[in-house]
Amino acid sequence: MTSSPALAHTREELAALLADRSGPVGFVPTMGALHEGHASLVRVARERVGSGPVVVSIFVNPLQFGPNEDLDRYPRTLDADLELCAAEGVDIVFAPSVDEVYPGGEPQVMVRPGPLARVLEGKTRPGHFRGVLTVVAKLFGLVRPDVAVFGQKDYQQLALIRRMVLDLNMQVEVVGAETVREPDGLALSSRNRYLDAEQRDNAVALSRALRAAQEVAHYGPDVALDAARAELRAAQGVDLDYLVITDPFLGRLPDAVPAGTEARALIAARVGTTRLIDNVPLVLGRLEDR
Repeated sequence: MTSSPALAHTREELAALLADRSGPVGFVPTMGALHEGHASLVRVARERVGSGPVVVSIFVNPLQFGPNEDLDRYPRTLDADLELCAAEGVDIVFAPSVDEVYPGGEPQVMVRPGPLARVLEGKTRPGHFRGVLTVVAKLFGLVRPDVAVFGQKDYQQLALIRRMVLDLNMQVEVVGAETVREPDGLALSSRNRYLDAEQRDNAVALSRALRAAQEVAHYGPDVALDAARAELRAAQGVDLDYLVITDPFLGRLPDAVPAGTEARALIAARVGTTRLIDNVPLVLGRLEDR
């Protein structure tokens, strides 16, 4: 029988629960609507901290939602989330209200994320990463983790959090955990529940396109992109936002790509009214080897 995690709704409750624990602290920040992907992050945190406490936060952060995005309809499933946390041996769940995280309303001081936040997701969703980094910084200050685990599905977010930790000298190890997928390749996401049956079938085109790029990446980035685009042209109901291949730090690849160069393919698209993102690692060959 699994034991329920301790539940904190306020800063004071969280601080009291952490004061009763010893050992390194593992932290998994989430917006709730938890699924197997989140469970995998918890397991990574547990591996890193051993018998130390694992904390999961559940907070739908209004600062990272833009106008006409899905803040109001974002799924809120606290009871089910607590059951998943109990099954995974989470010690503490921090589920604060908006007023608890942002007393007095929107903060006057926020984290400015820099140029990386103006491309890809940041270009489509201006202000998104300012909200993400601000809430992550606040949660780091409240939880004071030794290790924080984030999914690689939100790859740009992971890169920016690592940059923030580096630039602001935050004493936390940021771990990027592998993306968990359905058997047909679709990346797990809380937003998948918005898809009807037909849209769910159409959404697999994102992972198919990325897989096609991986299979021919040794011929170079142009060939990989062409393969991915061919998959998307054959897809139904997918409105592409971007499809790019970058270096692992989301910078520009060199004009001449040496064999064995590591890269990242990233995609974003709307399926129906639902915006989905995904990415995979690539190992590129030389452009002249095509």
